Amino acid sequence: MTALTSIERAGTVISVIVGDITTLEVDAIVNAANQGLAGGGGVDGAIHRAAGAQKLQAACRAIGGCPTGEARITDGFDLPARFIIHAVGPRWRDGTKGEDDLLAGAYRHSFTLAADNQVASIAFPAISTGIYGFPKDRAAAIAVREALNAAGGDLVEIVLCCFSESDAAIYATALDDAAGT
Repeated sequence: MTALTSIERAGTVISVIVGDITTLEVDAIVNAANQGLAGGGGVDGAIHRAAGAQKLQAACRAIGGCPTGEARITDGFDLPARFIIHAVGPRWRDGTKGEDDLLAGAYRHSFTLAADNQVASIAFPAISTGIYGFPKDRAAAIAVREALNAAGGDLVEIVLCCFSESDAAIYATALDDAAGT
């Protein structure tokens, strides 16, 4: 898959692509999960199906859930990725209920789990922008900021994987703007 845009920061390549996150050959993919880690619609449902729903559901039940703004990790099971990091982003209310901080927290927790598990490459979906209704341009700016902050160390690749061309264009603009290109 070809990147719409990519930059290098502190030895880490950050790119925006259009694709199916379940097919990416990275160390970890991030799941836009719900608090129950129960599998749902959108990217969450697709990841559960591709990983092997019964195995992944059993692993998620053993964890027992995850608060909004945090993340948990499981094996990748039938995915090309070794790990799935389940990040729970917020539902958009009106922007005054801490939504930005909760979304940033979901990214930060994901990067912490990645570092703790020697993940060199990680792919994120557009967390909270589907049924949770987070404004896409605002979510993209947060995703890019947190990716730039996480760059360096053992992390060599961060992929912002969008399902549609229109979403990818928003994320690519946010990355280009943050990089000053």
